[in-house]
Amino acid sequence: MKITDLLKKDTILLDLSAHSKAEAIDELVSKLDQAGRLNDKQGFKEAILEREAQSTTGIGEGIAIPHAKTSAVKEPAIAFGRSSEGLDYESLDGQPTNLFFMIAASEGANKTHLETLSRLSSFLMDKNFRSQLEQAKTEDEVIEAINAKEAEEDEGEVEAEGSDSRILAVTACPTGIAHTYMAADKLKETAKEKGINIKVQTNGSSGVKNRLTDEDIAQADAIIVAADTKVEMEGFKGKPVIEVPVAKAIHEPEKLLERAVNKDAPIYQGGGNSSERSSNEGNQRTGVYKHLMNGVSNMLPFVVGGGILIAISFLFGINAADPSSDEYNRFAEMLSIIGGDNAFFLLVPVLAGFIASSIADRPGFAPGMVGGLIAITTGVEGTSGSGFLGGLIAGFLAGYLTLGIKKLLEGLPDMLDGLKTVLFYPVLAIFGTGMIMLLINPPLTQIYSGVLSWLEGMGGTNLALVGLLLGGMMAIDMGGPINKAAYTFGLAMIDAQNYEFIAAIMAGGMVPPLAMGIATLIFKNKFTLQEREAGKTALPLGAFFITEGAIPFAAADPVRVIPSLVVGSAVAGSLTMLFGIQLFAPHGGVFVFPLVEGGWYLYTIAILIGAFISALIVGFLKKDLQKA
Repeated sequence: MKITDLLKKDTILLDLSAHSKAEAIDELVSKLDQAGRLNDKQGFKEAILEREAQSTTGIGEGIAIPHAKTSAVKEPAIAFGRSSEGLDYESLDGQPTNLFFMIAASEGANKTHLETLSRLSSFLMDKNFRSQLEQAKTEDEVIEAINAKEAEEDEGEVEAEGSDSRILAVTACPTGIAHTYMAADKLKETAKEKGINIKVQTNGSSGVKNRLTDEDIAQADAIIVAADTKVEMEGFKGKPVIEVPVAKAIHEPEKLLERAVNKDAPIYQGGGNSSERSSNEGNQRTGVYKHLMNGVSNMLPFVVGGGILIAISFLFGINAADPSSDEYNRFAEMLSIIGGDNAFFLLVPVLAGFIASSIADRPGFAPGMVGGLIAITTGVEGTSGSGFLGGLIAGFLAGYLTLGIKKLLEGLPDMLDGLKTVLFYPVLAIFGTGMIMLLINPPLTQIYSGVLSWLEGMGGTNLALVGLLLGGMMAIDMGGPINKAAYTFGLAMIDAQNYEFIAAIMAGGMVPPLAMGIATLIFKNKFTLQEREAGKTALPLGAFFITEGAIPFAAADPVRVIPSLVVGSAVAGSLTMLFGIQLFAPHGGVFVFPLVEGGWYLYTIAILIGAFISALIVGFLKKDLQKA
C-alpha cells in the first residue's frame, strides 16, 4: 500500500489558520471528519489528546505527527497540514512546527496500513523531502513529492566503504508507529554521512523488522538500544551497549554513533542486569531506586484491589466480616477474605519477588517470593513478622544473592547450562535466601514492631506534623524519588493496617495539579494561552491523583511554583491527619472518596484548602505577562 492511498487531496490543508497546538489539532481533526474518514469526531480528538498527554508528538525539525489508533476512525487515513509561519507545538527541540501529519489508524488497522504509516514517519527525516513539502504550491505537488520519495528504496542497512566499524541498533517506542522508524532513519542517515556501517532493527507495531542475527551481534563493535519500551537484550551479552530513550536517536544520532564507534558504553552482562543509563541520557531511574519501583509497581494492583474490596466490606458495617458479630454479612466476609486474607497477604512476597527479579531477572523471582513469605510468616511470637521492612530486605537479599550464584556458576561446562536455571539457581538461591531470612527476621520483626508502636502512639500535633511532612514530600518532585519515597511509606503503613498515612499522602499528591488548574482560572493574566489550556487538563489529573499533571508548570517556573505547591500539599496532608481520615485504597483520587473512613467531605475540604492555598501563593508570586 502506498502512502497516497491514505493521504488524499481532500485531507490536505496547505494553509493552516491555527496559531496554537490545540487549534492545529482541531483543524486537522475537522479535515478528516469532513472527508468522511471518522466515525466519531470527538472520540478521535480525545484519543489524539490522550496520546499527546503521554508525550508531545512534536518531534522537532519542524514536524509534528499526532496519531491515534481508535474505533472512532472509519477508515485509516492521513491528514497533512502546513503552517507557513509555524506555531508552538511543544516540540522536543523547542522550535516552531510547520509540517503536520495527523495519522488516523482504525481499531482493526491491518499490518499493511501500519507499515505504510510508519514509512511516512521515516521519510520525514530526509531534509530534501521536507523542503519539497514546504515549497509545494498545490495538493497535487504534495502527492507527487510523496510518490517520488516512495519510489526510492528504503533499506535497513547502511554499508560504508572503507569503514571497519560495525554498529548495530534497535529502536522501539510504545506505539511503534512513528518514533520507532524516525529514530532508525536518523541513525542510518547520520551513519551514511559519517561513513559508518550500521544495521538497525525496528520493533514496531507491525512486528520486528530487519532483525539482528547472532552473526550480526558477534561481528558488532557496539549496540545502540534507543527504546521507551522493553527490548529483548539477552543476546547482547558481552557487547558494549548504549541504552537511551528513542528521542535521543532522533535528536542526537551523531553523539550516539560517536560513542558506539569509540565503544564508550558499559559491557552488557546479560541476565537482566542491563547497563544503566546515566542521568543525562533519560528520565528513567536506575539502581536501587529502579529495583524498588519495580517491586512497588507490581505490588500496587494487590494493594489497590485488596484495599478497595476491604473498604467495600466495611460499608456493610465495621464488624460485618466477623461471623461472631451481630452485623455479620456473608458477602462482606467474602470481600474481606479476598481482599485482606489473600490480596493483602501477597503484598510483601510480591514486593520482594519483583525487587529480586529486577536485580537478577527471572532466577531472582522465586527466592524473592520465598524470602518475602518468610518475612511475614516467621519472626517473634504474637506478631505478623517483619512486614514491609522484611520484604524490602528479602527482595534485595535474594536479588544480589542470585547474581552472586550466577557469577559463581559461570565456569561450569556449557553442557550444564540447561540445568542452571531449572536446578542450580532456584535450589541454591532459595536455600541461601531462606536461611538468612530465618536468622535475621526475628530482630527485624522487633524493629518493625517498635516503629509501628511508635507511629500508632502518635496523636494530635505529632501526627499532624507527620502529615505535614508526607504531604509536602509529594509535591517536591511530583513523581520523582522524594514523591515515591513518601508513597512507598504509605504503602508500608497499609500493610501494617495503618490507613491514616496514605490518606495524607494522596491528599498531598492531588493538590499540585488541582492548584495549578485553579491558578490558571483565577489569574489568567499571569499565564500564557498554552498554560491555561494545560491548566484545564491539570484539574482532572489532580482529581484522579496524577501529581505529574503539575510538572509542566513547575518546569517552566520552578522557583515560584514548587515552593507554592509544597506549602499547599503539606497543609492538606496535615489537615487529613487532624481530621482522622483513613483511606483503604492507595490510588484512584475521587473514585475512592466514597470509601474514605472519617468523612469524605472533610477529606475533600482538606484537599481544596491545600489547593487554594497553593493557587493563591502562585498567583501572588507570578508576575503579569505584560510586566514579565
